[in-house]
Amino acid sequence: MDFRLKDRTLGYAGKAVLENLSLHIETGQKVSLLGRSGAGKSTLLKALYAQSQNRAALIPQDTALVQTLSVFHNVYMARLHIHPTWYTLRNLIWPARAEIQAMTPLLQRLGLEHKLRTAVGELSGGQRQRVAVGRALYQDREVLLGDEPVSAVDERQARDVLALICERHDTLILAMHDVELALAFSDRIIGLADGRIVLDEAAANLRSADLKFLYQGEHAASQSEAADAQASPPDPIALESY
Repeated sequence: MDFRLKDRTLGYAGKAVLENLSLHIETGQKVSLLGRSGAGKSTLLKALYAQSQNRAALIPQDTALVQTLSVFHNVYMARLHIHPTWYTLRNLIWPARAEIQAMTPLLQRLGLEHKLRTAVGELSGGQRQRVAVGRALYQDREVLLGDEPVSAVDERQARDVLALICERHDTLILAMHDVELALAFSDRIIGLADGRIVLDEAAANLRSADLKFLYQGEHAASQSEAADAQASPPDPIALESY
């Protein structure tokens, strides 16, 4: 599916973050959103997700997992919409063998197969992030959107996870902070700064040095994207647009 924004101003909690923004992302593109903390990557991603009409899966920055439930149950929730209520309740009590078998190959790719029955709250930050990736992939949606989907894992794991994401989705929109990973796993780079798009270029035409200007003054930024994600509701419908 295509995504379009025309002369939109986007923000959260009464504050405009991106103003007079126009953007078109075509089906089949792998896009990375780059910019310093507070540039509006999360805000833009949520606005695009709000357009998806249930055709996209989202990996939120805060993972939005249920800490007291197991890895199995958190990933299984990705497909609640396709199962009747009685079947869902049965799997909450005792996971069906067929569901475990269906999920296991994905968990193996994410290095989580041995954590199937472990409560998410007992996992490391990197493991929890991989569970969130697994849940999004298990939805099997047409498009995947991710907000810093590999920020909590090491570089080797990050590359493995991004390779898996790219393998399963032709259309991707990822808010990223690691420039090298963005260049390696995207075909289009969109740079945000000063409340607007300041760069929109094919990744093949760019080097990491070409993107340094996007991060000037990052340590002096008064508003981090972590605060952005916390202040804006997880439900993208509630995203304010002025």
